[in-house]
Amino acid sequence: MNNVIKTKLKNLPSNAGVYQFIDDKGKVLYIGKAKNLKNRVKSYFLKNLSSAKTLVMVNKVNDFELIVTDNEIEALVLENNLIKQYKPRYNINLKDDKSFPFIKVTNEPFPRIYSTRKVERDGSRYFGPYTSVKYMKASLRMINQTFKIRSCKLNITEESVKKKNFKVCLDYHIKKCNGPCEGFETQAEYNEMVEEVVKVLKGRTGNLVETLTKKMEIAVENLEFEIAAEIRDKIKNLNRILEKQKVVSNDFTDRDVFGVSYEGNAAACSIFIIRSGKLISKKQLNLSVKNEADLSEVYSSAIKFFYSEFVEIPPEIILETEPADSELLSKWLNERCERKFKFVVPKRASETLSLVKMCRQNAALQLKEIQLQKMKKQGNLPYPLSALKRDLTLSVLPRKIECFDISNIQGSDSVASMVVFVDGKPKKSLYRKFIIKSVVGPDDFLSMREVIDRRYSKIKEDGELLPELIMVDGGKGQLSSAVSVLKELGFKNFDIIGLAKRLEEVFVPGFSDPMSIPKTSSGIKLLQQIRNEAHRFAITFHRQRRSKRIINSELTSIVGVGEATALQLLKSFGSLKKIKNSDFNSLAEIVGKSKANTIIRYFNENG
Repeated sequence: MNNVIKTKLKNLPSNAGVYQFIDDKGKVLYIGKAKNLKNRVKSYFLKNLSSAKTLVMVNKVNDFELIVTDNEIEALVLENNLIKQYKPRYNINLKDDKSFPFIKVTNEPFPRIYSTRKVERDGSRYFGPYTSVKYMKASLRMINQTFKIRSCKLNITEESVKKKNFKVCLDYHIKKCNGPCEGFETQAEYNEMVEEVVKVLKGRTGNLVETLTKKMEIAVENLEFEIAAEIRDKIKNLNRILEKQKVVSNDFTDRDVFGVSYEGNAAACSIFIIRSGKLISKKQLNLSVKNEADLSEVYSSAIKFFYSEFVEIPPEIILETEPADSELLSKWLNERCERKFKFVVPKRASETLSLVKMCRQNAALQLKEIQLQKMKKQGNLPYPLSALKRDLTLSVLPRKIECFDISNIQGSDSVASMVVFVDGKPKKSLYRKFIIKSVVGPDDFLSMREVIDRRYSKIKEDGELLPELIMVDGGKGQLSSAVSVLKELGFKNFDIIGLAKRLEEVFVPGFSDPMSIPKTSSGIKLLQQIRNEAHRFAITFHRQRRSKRIINSELTSIVGVGEATALQLLKSFGSLKKIKNSDFNSLAEIVGKSKANTIIRYFNENG
């Protein structure tokens, strides 16, 4: 525990709020909420911590931040939003890297209905989230086939209809829209149809069919046969939906059922949406459990992730065990539920217990699918990696390869590059550039020593693992330099090779002669590709450094032009050539009249 933490622990407030633990790199490790921040945060820094997971996390904490809230429910909501934003390592997180889509019913006189991932507080109604895009698209397709909702983006108002601002489009002529833009359908009629769509999206299809049946009978009595036929077709489409919805409860209650299955770092959550006793949809969440977690914590996280601001909350949520913070979650959901809400944990044999078991079985199948996909992904590694393991007699598959190259011209502007290949493909976000600092002149051996030392000293400090294969561009000399540095740093078990440019020879430590590898091997071709990429990256960086030095030296050789002015000119004009060809006014705008005169005079005199 450092002095910063000790000082902050003495000044903790007793309010409700959220705390964030931060490591020495400024990364958020864990986010939690508390009814009393003082008691909760202090509990993490006691000497007799029982949880090994908590002890490991606390040892990495370098600082913490607090956000005070008015009450515990506000802290719960804020905690959930911050976890979604920062995805801390020691919290349970959603695996999905993008937001789930919703179906949006816009807040307009003549509403539009479409899918969106962007949820806004603009008065519109949202239905979802849809964890399956395929299911969402099927729902929208059904709506468009059954109801005549406009597909245009026109800003239709009563005033625009009176002024005849718009004309009907093709949808009207093929009977997919009733033409509200030209006043062929009133706002009241159109919105009545929208409310029918809302009933379907809420799972009230049975109620809607009953209402439409009565409307159809009235239309027949009034001899309005065209209207009656249209309603009849609509009922047929809705009945097809009802046929697909399985009756799972005889008490016709609205409820959501949660089932969780988790193993290791992966957790799957299956959610049954039941309305009026019918299973109207099934939704899924994939969760990442980075460390050991209780089942109640996984359920609590799943509930918080699923019930966003725009998700309908039923009177009952059924699950196999009480979620962590169940009282607080109940208060939060009760504030947003139209009726009184409760968690139900069935103990005896009943319909609800059967539903929980069925939901949990679905979650277990979902988890197996996740694991199979992961195994498949690991199994579909490029063949050259296996060939490389065979050719170099490596103990493990070289999934991560780091390659180094030195670049200089007669010892000037010496630089080095490191490229990284993961599973046989370049991982450019991990590439690194080095400016050689301790070596004077063209000494590739000493330059390689410096780069290897800088790279793997940092790896050792951070407690990270070495890559499965380290590669240096060069022969025995560069390889020996790299090996000696790694041993000095205390590394014992590592695989390293040198690839000489001239004859594409592969050298390994302890052998003076190169390895005998067939030139047609896909493994050697992969090494050549990596070496060429490292060379390209180093040459590009070297040229950038050299060009910058040449340009800066010419500009700064002008009396009155320093490094700051030279940099300002380069930023403004982009190149030395453009600076030379610029007129007085352009230069004066950047550096003033006096310096502009000086620069123009210099280039006139020196060509």
